[in-house]
Amino acid sequence: MRKIHIPSIAGLIIAGILIGPYGLNMLVRDDSFELFGKVGLYYIMFLAALEMNLRDVSESTQQTLLFGLLTFSIPMGIGIVANSLLGYGIAAAVLMAAMYASHTLVSYPIVLRYGVAKRKSVSLAVGATIVADTLTLLVLAIVSGIYRNTDDSLFWLWLLLKVVVIGAAIIFFFPRISRRFFRLVNDGVVQYIFVLALVFLAAGLMELAGMEGILGAFLAGLVLNRLIPATSPLMNHIEFIGNALFIPYFLIGVGMLIDMHSLFHLKAVEVALVMIGVSIITKWLAAAIAQWGFKLKSSDRSLMFGLTGSRAAATLAIALVGFNIVLPDGSHLFDLVIMNGAMLLILVSCIVSAFFTEWSARKLMLRREIEPIEKHEEDRIVLAVNAPEHVEPLVNLALTIRQPRSPQPLAAINIVTDDNPKAQYQGKESLEMATKLSAAADIRMQTHLRWSVNVVSGLSHAMKELDASDLLIGLHRKTRLMESFFGSIGSDLIATIGKQLIIYRSVQPLNTIRVVHLVVPRKAEYEPAFAAWAERVALLTSHLGCHLRVYSGTDTLNALRDYWVKKGYVLRVEFEPYNEWNDFLPLANLTRDNHLVIFILARENSVSRHPYFNMLPTQLEKYFSQRNLMMIMPAQNYGTIGKTSVLIAK
Repeated sequence: MRKIHIPSIAGLIIAGILIGPYGLNMLVRDDSFELFGKVGLYYIMFLAALEMNLRDVSESTQQTLLFGLLTFSIPMGIGIVANSLLGYGIAAAVLMAAMYASHTLVSYPIVLRYGVAKRKSVSLAVGATIVADTLTLLVLAIVSGIYRNTDDSLFWLWLLLKVVVIGAAIIFFFPRISRRFFRLVNDGVVQYIFVLALVFLAAGLMELAGMEGILGAFLAGLVLNRLIPATSPLMNHIEFIGNALFIPYFLIGVGMLIDMHSLFHLKAVEVALVMIGVSIITKWLAAAIAQWGFKLKSSDRSLMFGLTGSRAAATLAIALVGFNIVLPDGSHLFDLVIMNGAMLLILVSCIVSAFFTEWSARKLMLRREIEPIEKHEEDRIVLAVNAPEHVEPLVNLALTIRQPRSPQPLAAINIVTDDNPKAQYQGKESLEMATKLSAAADIRMQTHLRWSVNVVSGLSHAMKELDASDLLIGLHRKTRLMESFFGSIGSDLIATIGKQLIIYRSVQPLNTIRVVHLVVPRKAEYEPAFAAWAERVALLTSHLGCHLRVYSGTDTLNALRDYWVKKGYVLRVEFEPYNEWNDFLPLANLTRDNHLVIFILARENSVSRHPYFNMLPTQLEKYFSQRNLMMIMPAQNYGTIGKTSVLIAK
C-alpha cells in the first residue's frame, strides 16, 4: 500500500478481508481478535489524544469549538435525512449519522512529516476531533441507553451524573498519580505497564458508567498528554507496541468483518455508496464553511478536510454497538448491510483522507506558504557523562531540547584522566547507559571514551573535533566548604568552552516539571547567541507542555516574544518585568519542587553582563539548593575569550 501512497491502515484492513472468513478463510475471528481488537481500539483513541498538540488547540478555543460543531452537526443533519430515505428507522438513522460525524486523526503523521503541524488549520482539525468525537460518543450512549432493559425514569440523569463524576475523577486524579509515580519509578517497562493500566482503568470506568470505553481511553490520553513528551523513551515504547501489536490486530479484525460477497446485492451497494458519499461530502462542506468563515486559504480547507475525513475508532465502535443492540423482534439495530458499509466507509475514508492530506501538505510546501524545514547541521549536542548519577537526567534533557528533525546523532563523552586509570571501567558503563537510554527513544548516540591530562582539556578538544554546538554537564555537588558553586571543572569549562554550555541539576524527572521559570539578563537580545538558547528553551517547554514564566527587562521580553512568534512556537508563556536583580528571594518564593528554574548567564565583558552576576553563585546556592536548576552560558567565539576572563573564572 505504501508503494502506491495508501496508508498502512488501509493495507491492514484489506489484509483482514483477504485472510478472513469472507475471503480466503485462512483465519477465524476468534476470541484473540476480540480481545486484542478491543485493546487496539482503546489504543488508537489513546494515541490520538496523546499526540495532540493541546497548546495549539488552546490558542483558538472559540474557532476550534465552532469548527468542531460544524464537522459534527452537518454530517449528523444530512446523514439522518439520507439514512431515513434508505428506509431505516430513526434510531438506526441517527446512529448511522453518528458514524459520518466522527473522525480519527489517521493522517496526522503526514502533516508531521511535511512540517505543517503548526498551521492554524491543523490546530483547528485537532481541536475539532475532541469536540466531534465527544459529541458522537454521547449520541452513541443515548441511543444505546434507549434499548437498555431499565424502567428507571431517572436513567439519563444518572448517566450524565456518572459520566461527569468519573470524567472529573480521571482529570483530577490521573495526572497527580502519574506525576508521583514517574518521580519514584524510572524503569521504562514498569512505566509502560502503569500507563497501560491507566488507559484500561479509564475505559473500564466509562463502561461502568454506561458510556463506551473509548471515551475513557481518549480522556486518559488527554490528561497524560503533558506527562509523556513526544521525544521521551516512554512515548517511543507506547507507539512501538501499539503499532506493532495491538493496532494491527484491531485493523485486521475490522477487515475480517467485511463480507465482500454481500456487495453484489443492489441494496448493499446502495447503502455503501450513500454512507461513503454523505460522509465525504459533509466533511468537505464543514471544512469549506470553516475556511470561508475563518478567512483561510484553499490549501487549508483541503488540509482540514483530509485530517477530519478519515474514520476508524469511533466509527467502528458505533458499528459494533449498533450490531449488538437486539430489537424486541429479535433483529439487530444494524444489519450486515450496514456493517459492511461501515467497514467500507473506514477503508475508503482512510484512503481519501491520506490522499488529500498529503496533496495539500505538499502543495503548501511547494508554494512556500510555510517556512521550509530548517537544516540543523549545527545541532550537535555533546553530553559529559563522567558522573554516573548525571547520565539519565542529561540524556533526557538532550532528547527534549534536540531539534526533532535533526539528522545529527547525540554524542556522549567520558574523560579518563591519566592519574585515574581505574575510572575507565566506570566510564564505559556510563556510556553504555547513555546509549541504551537514547536507543529507547530511537535516537542514535555516539560514544567516546577519551584519555586526557584533565577533564577540561579533554572536553575542550572533543568539542572541537565533533564540531559540537552544545555541551551538557551535570551541576557539581559540593563536598567541601571552600569549593565554589560550579566547582573547579565547571568554572574552567565556562572560561574555556566557547560553545553553548548547559549546566543541569535534576531533583525530579524532567517529564514531571509543570512550570519553568526563565531568568534572562537585560540586553541579552543583543548577544550573537540569543537565538540559540531561545530555541532550546522553546523546544524544552514545548515538548514538556509546561507553563513558562520569563523574567527580564521590558525590551528583552519583547524581543523574546517576537522571536518565538516568528519561529511559530505556541507556548504557554507569561512575560513578567523583573527588577530584583540583587536578591532572588522573591523569585525563590515562587518556585516549587516540580518547577525548573533556568538562568541565562553572561560571559565576561559581554553587553548583557551585569554586576549581580558576581553574587549569582552565592544566591543560587542559598535559595535554589533544593530546586531543579539549569544554567545556560550562551555560545561565544573561542578566539574572543580573553585571558582576563579565564583568570577571573579560575
